[in-house]
Formats: sequence, C-alpha cells, structure tokens
Amino acid sequence: MQTEPTSPALLAETHSVGQLPPELIRQLSRWLREVPLYQQSAAANSIRNGEITPTQWQQLPLITKEDIRRDFPRNFLRPGVELDSLLEQDLVELEHTAGTSETRTPLLLAQGWWAQQEERALRLNPLAASVLDEFPSARRVTINSPVCSGDIRYSSTLTRADRILGNALFVSLSRFPFLWSEADLARMAGEAVEWRPQFLDLDPVYGVVFALYCERQGIRLPSLRFVLCSYEFVSRVHRRILERVFRVPVLNLYGSTETGHLLMEIGRGDMRPSTETAFLEMLPTNSPGVGELVVTTLTNDYMPLIRYRIGDLVEPRSSSWGTSYRVHGRVADALSRPDGSRVSVMEVDDCFAEVPGIAHYQLRARTDGGFLLRYVAENTPPPDQQLGVLQARLAEVLGSRQLSLEPTDLLLAETSGKFRMTSADKL
Repeated sequence: MQTEPTSPALLAETHSVGQLPPELIRQLSRWLREVPLYQQSAAANSIRNGEITPTQWQQLPLITKEDIRRDFPRNFLRPGVELDSLLEQDLVELEHTAGTSETRTPLLLAQGWWAQQEERALRLNPLAASVLDEFPSARRVTINSPVCSGDIRYSSTLTRADRILGNALFVSLSRFPFLWSEADLARMAGEAVEWRPQFLDLDPVYGVVFALYCERQGIRLPSLRFVLCSYEFVSRVHRRILERVFRVPVLNLYGSTETGHLLMEIGRGDMRPSTETAFLEMLPTNSPGVGELVVTTLTNDYMPLIRYRIGDLVEPRSSSWGTSYRVHGRVADALSRPDGSRVSVMEVDDCFAEVPGIAHYQLRARTDGGFLLRYVAENTPPPDQQLGVLQARLAEVLGSRQLSLEPTDLLLAETSGKFRMTSADKL
C-alpha cells in the first residue's frame, strides 16, 4: 500500500464528507473491518465506527495491482469464505487483467456484475441508451485481442458458433491485426454482415484495420447505429477512420477489468463518470490540470477496491451537470521533456489533429534524447506536407528537434494484445 499526504489539490469531491457517495459511506466501515487487505491499515481503525472526516478519508492508503496480487484471493475473502465454494455456487467469476504494463492480475468479480456495470455506463450516453431501449437484445460484433476476451477461451481455432456469447459475436482470432490476411479480414467482414449488429465493440487499433478493409472492399453494415471503443486509448487517427468508414457516431467507453467502466462519452471528448459504479479522485501531478486517477469501486462486494491507483492520467473539467473528464492515457506511457515535465499520450495525440493518412502510430524515446515516430499508413498515405506539419507539432510538444518519422507496415502489440502509442522505453 502507498500512503499519500493529505492535499487540498485532490479533486473537489473529497473535500466534503457530504460529497462522498452514500453507498460508499454505508459500505466503508464494513469493508475496512471485514476485508483482510484493509485490516492491515492503521488509518482504517479510526473510521470503522461508520463516521468519517475528509482528513481520515485522505489518510487511507492507496492500493495498486501489487496489493491485489499479494496473497490473492485471501486478501479479499472474509473469514470462513473459500474461493472454491464461491465458484461452486456460481457467485463469482475469476478473471485477470490483460497485463499490458505489468504482470497480469487475478480478480474476483461478482457473477453478472460485468454486464450490469457495462449497461449502466452505456446508458449515460443518450444515443446508446435509445438503441438499448429500441433493441433490448442489441447485437454486437466484438473485434479485439483474444487475450482481452475472458468469456471466450482461445485454446484452439474456434468455429463461428464457438464465438457467439449471448448477443455478441467475437470475430478476431489473433492479437496481430497488422498481420491479418485478406482471407482473415474477408471472414471477419462476412460474419459481421451476416450478424447484423446494432453496434461494434472495438479495440480501436483492431477496429481500424477492419474498417480499412471494409473501405477497400466497399462493405457496409446497414444495421449499425454506433461504434463503441474501449480496451485502450482511442486516438484521433482511429476515430477519424472509424467515423469515415462506418458513418455512425464513435463513442469512447473507459474503464478497466478490475474497476468496471468508469467514464462514458456523451459528447465529443466529454466523458461522464458512472457514479453508481465508482467514486473518483485525482492525485495532483506536475502537469497543471492533469492528475492520476484514483478509484473506489462501489458495486463488487467480493473485491472492493478502496483508493485504487489505476495508473491512468485524467483531466477533470467543470460542466453544467458536474465534472467531466478527458482521459490522457497510462502513466507508464507518458514521455518526458528535457526539463523533466511530463507529456501525456493525449498531448502527443492532439498533434495528429487534421493530419490525414495515418492508421496507427508509436512514438518512442531514443537514448540520444530524441524520438522516433513509426506509423502505419491508411489506404491513402499521408502527404509529405502534412507529415512536415505533424513533425513540427511533435517537436514543439516534446521540446526536442531530434525527431525522426518512419513509415512501416507492422506495429506489434504487447503480450496483452494492447498497443503502446507512446513509450519512454528507449531505443
């Protein structure tokens, strides 16, 4: 566990006990008393009687994936409760995080919890809510890394029937989208057309490769009402291609396997929190207005996460209805300027505004202090003039003129199947 000093710079929601969710106040004392992970915290002892002050709340230690992994599942199971018994009674699912930036982490999720919290987040968007009302059994096609599909076991090449789960059809069989053959893509497109989905559920990188194939072949999905992107950071370059090819709104859904979906896009770039699912805080950083997200989950009683350091950067913004957010990407993927200040994935991605012809990219730091941008082109490559504009923008944001651009046909994912769009691991 990590202890953070009390700071007035924490997000405003923590400044008043009255602003803590009633569900959190109701559950907190019991979780601190019963869950072994939190019994170890000295700060927890003073608030186990059901009363809490802002100072007491902020003195509770922060937890990380390492805390979840340590002595799992005994660190979450109440005395006398056995995992085998919970599984036999079909009360929980045993899942794992994808493991993009660190070791895969085991999780206890209440049975049915995933679907419930996902629908709750989707309904924050008026369009998605209207589609779910019109089609209570809305069909989706999922295109992502097989590593991220915990409900489908890819121990062999599965038939189409093996890849149908309820109203979802999983069509991707490999975590190497840039190596998909024309035959692979033709099968995926054929299955998608036949399934007649109301929406696509995409990892944006995988979705872009699929979309560009559909564009080349003139393939349309007339039943489609929106495209849902999650699993990893949604770039401007991804969104532009998906909107152009599928001609429906592209919606960003943000969260993690361990916390559920936390933010849902309701307007372009405007992400609304799912307040029934989790309580959000922000730890200040050296980037003005941008901080590290801290999550307290509210609805998974088998593995409640209190002040969980999720590892992502966000930018809160005031709106007419409350606080909205921009997601800036993983902390681990941020780059550094020569003066030591942080450059988030979002700040890099903003440089690609109105630069056509790029399907995906990765920006890497070099040992000489410079950077290398490798990019995969669209069906029509970017004009040299636009690449010059992009290079100048990136140089300004990074504070470095040592910046090289390199076209490529192949960018590889991490073992999780997710992609790192920026990386401080030096070449």
